[in-house]
Amino acid sequence: MDNRPIGVFDSGLGGLTVVRELRKILPNENIVYFGDTGRVPYGTRSRSTITRYTMQDIAFLKSKDVKMIVVACGTASSVLTKELTSKIDIPITGVIQPAAQSAASLSQSGTIGVIGTTATIRSGAYGKAIHAINPTFRVVGKDCPLFVPLVENGMIEKDNEITSLTAKMYLKIIKDEKVDTLILGCTHYPLIYDIINEIMDYSAVLIDPGKETAHYVQSYLTANGMLNGESSETANIHFYVSDTPSGFESTAHIFLGEDISGCIEQIDIENLTQSEI
Repeated sequence: MDNRPIGVFDSGLGGLTVVRELRKILPNENIVYFGDTGRVPYGTRSRSTITRYTMQDIAFLKSKDVKMIVVACGTASSVLTKELTSKIDIPITGVIQPAAQSAASLSQSGTIGVIGTTATIRSGAYGKAIHAINPTFRVVGKDCPLFVPLVENGMIEKDNEITSLTAKMYLKIIKDEKVDTLILGCTHYPLIYDIINEIMDYSAVLIDPGKETAHYVQSYLTANGMLNGESSETANIHFYVSDTPSGFESTAHIFLGEDISGCIEQIDIENLTQSEI
């Protein structure tokens, strides 16, 4: 048994969908969450900048004595190479591999769609992960940069006209390619699951990377005897951000469905360097 927390980070708020899923299936686990709100978004940055931010975020979580790190950001996950992860001496997972494995197992036609930030789609990370599983699969990607601000502004209702029109525009190419499985390759996107499903005419299985990653974490901790043996009544979650907590605090309820006011601490992530890993 291991009562150390699970560390989770994202460029901002999207990783809270992973936290939500972790709390559903692992209610006894303590969690440390870092949202890099001072440097969001990652999705429009260069690969070198994203890599630097990602390694600093990992260094911060390691300083909190976490037992496992979840890179709950599709963009940051897309730069996690074996070379980088080999420098990290604790278990780590991104959201790409668990989602890719699920999509590959569920696709009947072998045509899989991926939507995500511009950086995630440009990286081709999901395609590489899927082709490593089955090289005959065809992967169709489309970046959807407006989805993140729409979600963070609370425009997530199924009948929201602006979000629906935006989704219709983005998803046209995905529909035209007749994918039977669609990876929601950004942790914000599950919050508009119903809108995406309707625009897709309910014709594709939608893959939520946050849910798939949470199940991977559960399997890993169980297999390695690392679950927290204490009661869920004692489990806690600490939130850290790199900008003022107020914006994070007011929007977090959209992702978690609960008020976290007074539970957030601001830190100076720029003072952490890769040498601290």
